[in-house]
Amino acid sequence: MEKLNVIYEDNHIIVVEKMVNIPSQADKTGDLDMLTLIKQYIKEKYQKPGNVYLGLIHRLDRPVGGVMVFAKTSKAAARLSEQVREKTFKKRYLVIVDGKLEEKEGVWEDYLLKNEKTNTSKVVPEGTKNSKLAKLDYQVLKYNEETNLSLVKVNLHTGRHHQIRVQFASRNHSICGDQKYGTRGRGKQISLWAYELSILHPITKQEMTFKCLPKKQGPWVILENVEI
Repeated sequence: MEKLNVIYEDNHIIVVEKMVNIPSQADKTGDLDMLTLIKQYIKEKYQKPGNVYLGLIHRLDRPVGGVMVFAKTSKAAARLSEQVREKTFKKRYLVIVDGKLEEKEGVWEDYLLKNEKTNTSKVVPEGTKNSKLAKLDYQVLKYNEETNLSLVKVNLHTGRHHQIRVQFASRNHSICGDQKYGTRGRGKQISLWAYELSILHPITKQEMTFKCLPKKQGPWVILENVEI
């Protein structure tokens, strides 16, 4: 069984590091997923008989790692899901992209259209049927001239399908290692990481922020000497 990195846990929620290339929940591959992994952990730790309740509040794409919160009770699940709907549930990402961005920081708004058959999204003109508004703001933390890569902090305002990947790729700054939207020559592991999560605790209403950074290896050596 994979070793689970538990960042925080109480009777209502559990916050963990999602490892890269593990699905958030069971999919058609049948591979071990985070939901199953955490249920096993709870069952063993507390010697619980029968089924363990665990509520999935949000997802990360399979190749993406980072911080995730799960609910240990249905009440916590309902309240956290409400925060997602009301946009008080905040997720922040680190991403390594090709090239040097013209502006050090900014806000991007695009309309995205998802193609169900290919499981991809693309930027389309406003008013395109079935398109949805996608908005994010970003800040460049570091540019490495040698590798021509930029380390960027991203704050999502909307949670569209493959949003960060599509919005950066559409501006010729595709994510390092992105097999779907990016350049093929940068390895096979996407450099996108959910590094910070802010929620209101579902019971105490206390504001809580959790952080988890990727290991400084591969393209992520760019994190060296960067304050986040």
